[in-house]
Amino acid sequence: MTNALPPLHDGHAPFTLQELFREALYAFEEWDTELTEPIVTFEGRVVPISQVFEAMRHCDDIVPMNIVGAVTERLTKPWEGEGPLDQMSFSTAARVMGVLVRKRLLANGTADIVAVAEQPAERRSGN
Repeated sequence: MTNALPPLHDGHAPFTLQELFREALYAFEEWDTELTEPIVTFEGRVVPISQVFEAMRHCDDIVPMNIVGAVTERLTKPWEGEGPLDQMSFSTAARVMGVLVRKRLLANGTADIVAVAEQPAERRSGN
């Protein structure tokens, strides 16, 4: 599977990817009892939220405060940043959200299904 999302440039995400991260976060917030992982759309393509979070794992950009609050309220321990005023990077937020998605999928018993679906076709077929 090729990545349908725009790449980072020297650790910085294009605005469209930052907005997609926000949409993925909102989709996670709305994820109630469904077994399957929520999706967002980018340029007409359906993208699981875990792919959005994965795409931002190496982004050095600072997360806006309203997103920081949405991420930190899901933590079981208080978050302490290392930057001025406890700034959080998209990298940190993406890693937190990626873990939360995996935990939810494991709790729903659907993690294996998603992992197989995300593998390239040649790898699934054994070629």
